[in-house]
Amino acid sequence: MSDTPRAAAKPVFLYTEEQRARRDSSIWTTIQGVLAPLQFLVFLVSLVLVLRYLVAGVGYDAATISILIKTVFLLTIMVTGAIWEKVVFGQYLFAAAFFWEDVFSFLVIALHLAYVWAVWTGALSPNEEMWLALAAYAAYVINAGQFLWKLRLARLQASETTLTDEAPA
Repeated sequence: MSDTPRAAAKPVFLYTEEQRARRDSSIWTTIQGVLAPLQFLVFLVSLVLVLRYLVAGVGYDAATISILIKTVFLLTIMVTGAIWEKVVFGQYLFAAAFFWEDVFSFLVIALHLAYVWAVWTGALSPNEEMWLALAAYAAYVINAGQFLWKLRLARLQASETTLTDEAPA
């Protein structure tokens, strides 16, 4: 063990002041804020329809259409999110603050597109398609959790910055 005192750990922030200003003034932040809960609502409806099909064997068409709609929302939020990242961080994807979220997003997209491919080609049975959709949805839930965690960190950072700015000198 070393007797030298450790340097105080400096908190790691998601955004610089300039990035936060760009984030807060960007229309893409609002768009993401609207699309994310809409996508989650579509996900919940679709999840019910998929589970209904797997349990009762009815509603294949409704479940399929709902998964395709969910996939459109996913792709839309990915494109608008990439634009948001460009505006805020200066690059379309894989900015340091959201690197792992972006990496995992590609897994989510791959699973959704694998589902679309399976439906298009008839490569899987209807049950297998629904299980693939559930795998895509499980990955989506993990990815959504990653982004919610970052949203929480950003809010904590904002409140910490506000407290620091208001602290007497």
